Amino acid sequence: MPLGTIERKPPAFFKHGMSSLSKLVVFSLLALALMVADARYGVTQPLRATISLLLYPMEWLSLRPQWLFDVTGRFFEGRDDAQAQVQAMTLKLQQQALRSGQVEQLALENLQLRRLLELRERLTSSALAAEVLYDSADPFTRKVVIDKGALQGVQPSSPVMDEAGVLGQVTRVMPLVSEVTLVIDREQSIPVLNARTGARGVAYGEAGGAPLLELRYMAANADIEVGDLLTTSGVDAIYPPGVPVAVVVKVERRAESVFARILCQPQGRVQGARHVMVLEPLGKQVPARPPHERPSTLPIKGGPR
Repeated sequence: MPLGTIERKPPAFFKHGMSSLSKLVVFSLLALALMVADARYGVTQPLRATISLLLYPMEWLSLRPQWLFDVTGRFFEGRDDAQAQVQAMTLKLQQQALRSGQVEQLALENLQLRRLLELRERLTSSALAAEVLYDSADPFTRKVVIDKGALQGVQPSSPVMDEAGVLGQVTRVMPLVSEVTLVIDREQSIPVLNARTGARGVAYGEAGGAPLLELRYMAANADIEVGDLLTTSGVDAIYPPGVPVAVVVKVERRAESVFARILCQPQGRVQGARHVMVLEPLGKQVPARPPHERPSTLPIKGGPR
């Protein structure tokens, strides 16, 4: 058969469908129509809900290992925290029980001693609440200014304290404000009493610039330890006795010196105090000496009779 007589078109059984370009146009139009229909009428929402419902068990199973890991971790963390809290609370309860017994014993001994010696009741100080306005501008001093002055009844040398302990002493009084020199000032000193041993001493502001106190002139072999509480002794007729002043934080016993170097951390908030109490000086509360106890004035020999 001559080549020219062969039919070049494929038989009907092997005919192909639409061309690739036609398919692209048709499916693109179909996709666009579905997008518009879904955006306007939500036609695919039921389909999505059905697929989501069918896939939920697989999602749930795939998340179980992570959930189990988190639950196990929280369980062990909670158990460790609970055990630590129980131990801390048990220790605190034991300490409070011991302190409660000591307080009751000391209160009983104090009452017995007062009755035995017929001591009068401890003087009570009138207090005035004040607020710290600002720190002193002098960088070489430790002073603050409070919003109460002479018009409110503040007196020079009045002790100032907060809820934790002694802060300082009023050194300058003006009509509406007052200047308070803190206990950590290098020019400030305060008589103190060691609450553990009963030893007296004098605490000075630390000259090195640190917010500490230095208990000076204590013998190198003195019975003083880190953690001892120092309170006001009341011998200066300014501070009422028994107010916390500082806690011993460092004791240096040097062989070349007869005195120990003792540094103390103030109990009062000497840095950042906001609200304070101004007390009446203790000397103002002491009653005047009766006339028959006052020393008589004797005439000087050769003087007028």
